Amino acid sequence: MSSSYKRHRFPAEIISYCVWLYYTFPLSFRDIEKMMLYRGIEVTYESIREWCLKFAQSYANQIRRRRPKPADKWHLDEVVITIKGKQYYLWRAVDKDGQVLDILMQRRRNERVANKFFRKLLKPQGFAPRVIITDKLKSYGAAKRKLLKGVEHRQHKGLNNRAENSHRPTRVRERRMGRFKSPGQAQRFLSAFEPIRGHFHPHQHKLTAPAYRATMSQRFESWRELTGLNAVA
Repeated sequence: MSSSYKRHRFPAEIISYCVWLYYTFPLSFRDIEKMMLYRGIEVTYESIREWCLKFAQSYANQIRRRRPKPADKWHLDEVVITIKGKQYYLWRAVDKDGQVLDILMQRRRNERVANKFFRKLLKPQGFAPRVIITDKLKSYGAAKRKLLKGVEHRQHKGLNNRAENSHRPTRVRERRMGRFKSPGQAQRFLSAFEPIRGHFHPHQHKLTAPAYRATMSQRFESWRELTGLNAVA
């Protein structure tokens, strides 16, 4: 990773810090530019945007590889995202602990798309869940019968709050960004956003204050390792 920072005017610590700010908090590139200027660092918002495009997905991929194996109960849901007046569907899967497993932006929510999402979801996990929980969209049942034979399928609106709640951070960023500009841009942003934000947002309400601080210290250290800061220190 340290070699990726070559030919950049700013050091790895500043680059990774700006990427961390953008994907962890609901900030714009211009907000971060002001924050850096307050600290005496003159960097343009265009540079921050370029850093996010270049490095964020790599950081996110490493976070995914370091995550513990997800639970065997998965919640799946889809939510409408409006882009330039057209409706798209953001498909999302989370495990029972709220860890986002994968997302997919698509124009429709039929059986073909459900099959595509299931395949995309299963490949990196390397195993099928014990239970999937969805709403009553028929596409889930059709795809499940084809790709997840033997997996228990529970369809009930009230059981799927875990997946529905996980859409909230996306909605916050969507509003902050003034809506997504294209399905591709939304997919790219969210593919990096979900792992990075999730890495720095453990379930604080379930932890004691000392346990929360210890968890965050571990995750900050992990961030330093995966962004190559320890290697260039």
